[in-house]
Amino acid sequence: MNDFMSIFSLEGKVAVISGGAGRYGKQFVKGLAMAGAKVYMASRNMLANETAAKELREQGLKVYAAYLDLEDESSILALRDYVYSQESKVDILVNNSVARTMNGYSDTKERFDKSMTINATGLFLITRAFGNRMCQSGNGSIINIGSYMGILGPNYSLYEGTDMCKNGASPDYFFHKGGMTNYTRYIASHYGKHGVRCNVLELGGLYNDQPEAFVKHYSDSTCLGRMASDTDVLGSVIFLASDASAYITGAVIPVDGGYTAK
Repeated sequence: MNDFMSIFSLEGKVAVISGGAGRYGKQFVKGLAMAGAKVYMASRNMLANETAAKELREQGLKVYAAYLDLEDESSILALRDYVYSQESKVDILVNNSVARTMNGYSDTKERFDKSMTINATGLFLITRAFGNRMCQSGNGSIINIGSYMGILGPNYSLYEGTDMCKNGASPDYFFHKGGMTNYTRYIASHYGKHGVRCNVLELGGLYNDQPEAFVKHYSDSTCLGRMASDTDVLGSVIFLASDASAYITGAVIPVDGGYTAK
């Protein structure tokens, strides 16, 4: 049994995760580190990053903060070079960061453009920067953190009885999360011959103190009848990062309580 369970271990592996101080990100960082990986969590907010990393280091986990601005290619390349200078390898890249620049369907072109620069172009650039180096070592796992909004249109009935989404769902989020889904398949195909895998988790329903009406509407729309807890999504990223998923690439995996299954 112990030998079998070792395929889920990340001991000796190095992981980089963008946006690791957020609600989902903290789960992923902690899960990767608990499984044995040394984790670099990167974003523009170094204070939040270092605070979260210090808290996890105090629990005996190997977690470190690093700076990343996905709007700036030089920052992406600097992060790559920094981690490789410290570790000489990166085994796992988790593309988790997202910038919510728009406030509804009627927001400006400039805000849409900014979202695309960070969330679409930034995704492309960081994946290429780390993916190309992974190819040199002949292995690696790239995990994109998507959303059910990347495979479905908005369901406005979820927001009835709340002040949420009054200006309409933000179109940029659906646009770039949908793009992320098929970009995952592209990367799986492009890097597969070099032993580098790429998969996407389509998340949905993390409880974050939403209004009671929304919680009920979303919960009733899932197969499991509830929203996700602070630990419900960490196992999926550990699985995709580990050798347990060695023959899985290009997969689109919903982690949403069954919302997209109904």
